[in-house]
This record gives sequence, C-alpha cells and structure tokens, in this order.
Amino acid sequence: MEKKIGKGIIRLKKGDITNEKVDAIVNAANSSLMGGGGVDGAIHRRGGRKILEECKEIVKNLPGRFLPSGKAVITSGGDLDARYVIHTVGPIWRGGKDREAETLRKCYISSLELGKNKGLKELSFPSISTGAFGYPIDLAAEVAINAVADFLKDNEMIVNFVLFDDRTFNAYKEKLNRVS
Repeated sequence: MEKKIGKGIIRLKKGDITNEKVDAIVNAANSSLMGGGGVDGAIHRRGGRKILEECKEIVKNLPGRFLPSGKAVITSGGDLDARYVIHTVGPIWRGGKDREAETLRKCYISSLELGKNKGLKELSFPSISTGAFGYPIDLAAEVAINAVADFLKDNEMIVNFVLFDDRTFNAYKEKLNRVS
C-alpha cells in the first residue's frame, strides 16, 4: 500500500526490515545500543560487527552511556543493503500514563530529522515499541502514521513501514487510510 502525503510518500510493506534496500533502516533499539531481541537483534546479526563497533563508540560519548527514549543516532549499515541504520529507543508501555505517546512520536520525528540532515531520501521503519516493550499495536500505529504524515507535510521523503505480521500491517493500513 502506498499513499502520497504532503511532499512525501508513505508505503506499507509486510516483511523483514533487514532486507530493505534503502538509504536507512530504523532500529527499534535498546538504550545500550548493543543489540538485543526482535528487530534490534535481527539488525545486529545481519548487519555484522561493524554496526556494533560503531554503537560502542557512540555510547562512550552519551551521558550515562545509554541512549534515552525518543532520541536517535546513526551508524553505517554494515553488511545490510541499507546504507545506514538509525537507532532509536522507544518507550516501554506503562499503560499510557508515562507520556509514552509523546516519546514514541519523538522516536519517529528524531529519526526522520536525522535522515533529512544526512540528505537521505528513503527510510524504512519497523513498528517501534510494539514487541518486547509492549506498546499496543493500534495505539502505536496511530502515533507512527500521524508523526510521519506531519513530517511529510513539509519534507520530501519516502517513508516505508516494514511490518512483520498481518495484525501489525492491518493496524497501520487502517490508520493510513484515515490520513488525508
């Protein structure tokens, strides 16, 4: 599915984000940037040691040696087909009372801004925070689609959501259909 929004395009795909041939894929990272489970682990495994080494260098310069939720950093794509990996840490779902929606929105916007500042034209996102971090998929899809749509009103970029299963794909499709 594809929809023109403002100056850009949002595409929905079902698949494995590590197979994307784009300027950058976004990693739903943990705050240590050392890899983990889900999307994070898959990107580190497929991308190889170079991504991990670059993450170690970034972490050395971060306050407390961790990346706060809502922020984003960039590394090379290592052995991936994508040129870069943008790492962002989503919020852990705590019932919606801990500003999770605001933090999740910041994940998307900070990743998009980082890509824009690097001159990137096409980014691919997973569904951030909906795995181990427990964010409800329908709520996360709404935040993600709205954040990207708002960004594309004034910025030219192709933004893909690469979603792992039918349930997630359908949630994002429903939200994208509502955006004008």
